[in-house]
Amino acid sequence: MVSGARLILILGDQLSRDMSSLEGVRKTKDVIVMGELADEASYVNHHKKKIAFLFSAMRHFAEALKKDGFSVDYQPYDQKGAARSFRDLVKAAVGEHEPECVIVTEPGERRLMDDMKGWEKALGLPVEIREDERFICSHAEFRDWAEGRKTLRMEYFYREMRRKTGLLMEGDDPVGGQWNFDKENRKPANADLFMPRVRRFKPDAVTKSVIELTNERFSDHFGDLEPFGFAVTRKDALKALDHFVECALPLFGDYQDAMLQGENFLYHSLLSFYINAGLIGPLEVCRRVADAYDRADAPLNAAEGFIRQIIGWREYMRGIYWFHDGDYVRQNVFGCERALPDFYWTAETDMACVRAAVTQTREEAYAHHIQRLMVTGTFAMLAGIDPYEVHEWYLGVYADAYEWVEAPNVIGMSQYADGGALASKPYAASGAYINRMSDYCKGCAYKVSKKTEEDACPFNALYWDFLARNARALKGNPRMAQMYRTWERMKPDVKKAYRARAQGLLKRLDDGKRI
Repeated sequence: MVSGARLILILGDQLSRDMSSLEGVRKTKDVIVMGELADEASYVNHHKKKIAFLFSAMRHFAEALKKDGFSVDYQPYDQKGAARSFRDLVKAAVGEHEPECVIVTEPGERRLMDDMKGWEKALGLPVEIREDERFICSHAEFRDWAEGRKTLRMEYFYREMRRKTGLLMEGDDPVGGQWNFDKENRKPANADLFMPRVRRFKPDAVTKSVIELTNERFSDHFGDLEPFGFAVTRKDALKALDHFVECALPLFGDYQDAMLQGENFLYHSLLSFYINAGLIGPLEVCRRVADAYDRADAPLNAAEGFIRQIIGWREYMRGIYWFHDGDYVRQNVFGCERALPDFYWTAETDMACVRAAVTQTREEAYAHHIQRLMVTGTFAMLAGIDPYEVHEWYLGVYADAYEWVEAPNVIGMSQYADGGALASKPYAASGAYINRMSDYCKGCAYKVSKKTEEDACPFNALYWDFLARNARALKGNPRMAQMYRTWERMKPDVKKAYRARAQGLLKRLDDGKRI
């Protein structure tokens, strides 16, 4: 090993030349270490497509580094005697290359950060953990913003990020005179709309070998592996960005909350896979969208709505995740203990909306934010499913899911398990919301117009039962006051019927029967 060499570890979601760990890297001295690790691939039931996407993207990134003259020590999954964990991977590389120190950009998950803090002692040499500079808001900035506030609401954080980046700003004021155009972005979609086709990429030889590996070694994991069309290089991820801006962005705002049978993507970008893995940067994506608005190629409600998801929600989720301690993922304010129903894996349910969302998730390792929040997420909350089980499901089944972004979305927003630390109210809804924003209800075995009958939409009775059984925790919430007033005005026999129907549904869940 060259004297004074450093070992630089790149994680599977750090596939960017702009990583802080690569700052100052020396081609003739330093060694970049990467590895496909059994522990990372299996600590939850990761979707087959997620595993194949990341392994292929990692291999392509490593080869690109090698072509540019960097020294890369890469461990494929099926290498004889392969390390299972990052700690073992680094330990083996230290033994082989004898570096003077180890450098790594901080991981996105607390379990890895906690482990890394013990590496210096275990390895007997300095370990430098650098901040992830791909994010707009540093940990210190978020703490400064959050500390002392009674409530942490994304809207006010988002405004700070707009000011910091200058995106869609005219001096100190937002373009268009308002910060948020969400009221314009809640249109239900019609099946006769022209839908842009999602940009797919033909697997090359590297990706084909990874697909074969995944089929062999992860056959018991959830999800369909083929057809596989992910971008696995920065070049192709940029093509996906171009396609979204040109073909889908103009109507993204209007229909971002809509759901349609047979239309898995509508006008969504599907760029979260590539942003979260590092193939493209969040700011470069936002600037492309802002430029489209400046050129009059996209309306303001679309550009603002998209940018808010990235510099608003994405940054805010990361801030919340690291602001709270490691027990955040175990929050359970409602004391829910029911097991996750099997149909979250099998899609074998008569509820058309849940069946569509889970089927799409199985096929694509993707569902858009309303499907996640208001279908699978809302049902889990209404049914009293253990939020940690819900969290682990979301973490595994979506190709863009990493704990820093997934856990706050599920624990805080979808399940309200943190008691309002993140969201101002639970995202509880009856079947009427799904009926308004989708066409799922038209072909459902259940009738959304019915309330307590055997063929009534399960969301209807479960919604009121959720409010009734959690009244002590929620009745004082001002944003829930109208719903509780409605509940209190109901006649006793109506209340009794709602709760009886709900208890019958919950018993069917507990007994493993189909609903």
